[in-house]
Amino acid sequence: MAYICYHFYLNKEYLIQMEKIDELDKRILDIISKNARIPFKEVADECGVSRAAIHQRVQRMMDLGVISGSGYYVNPKKLGFHTCTYVGLNLTKGSMYKEAIEELKKIPEVVEAHFTTGPYGIIVKLYARDNEHLMNLLNERIQEIPGVTGTETMISLDQSIRKEIPITISK
Repeated sequence: MAYICYHFYLNKEYLIQMEKIDELDKRILDIISKNARIPFKEVADECGVSRAAIHQRVQRMMDLGVISGSGYYVNPKKLGFHTCTYVGLNLTKGSMYKEAIEELKKIPEVVEAHFTTGPYGIIVKLYARDNEHLMNLLNERIQEIPGVTGTETMISLDQSIRKEIPITISK
């Protein structure tokens, strides 16, 4: 049985949107970011407002892009993916980024990709069943992407922290 944890995602423009977010919104975000499955009635009771007010506030924050979605966190190990890896990709030139990303999207094991500064053009997070599967992904898929001139692989031994950006509540 897979371990599933419901998870709220806050988009990267969160800090810009904060000026449109009041203390009640911050309180709501704090509550639902810790437990996205919590019924609006419980959120309303904790905040001292109506369930309709919570629903309207959450919808407004979704419309503003503060809340970009919600989902389940599925434990990859429970599905047979025991190797979490970060791969730095060197590109022929930075402008190859968009083409490389389109190819990376076709690889189901790739779960994140970031255009970065520093030694790599792109950093990718992927899950593999084992080292042999990882080697296949690197040699036959990722390193074959046009514009990729090299890779550096870092295997994660343990995920020690997994959390959302903190919701600051003024007191």
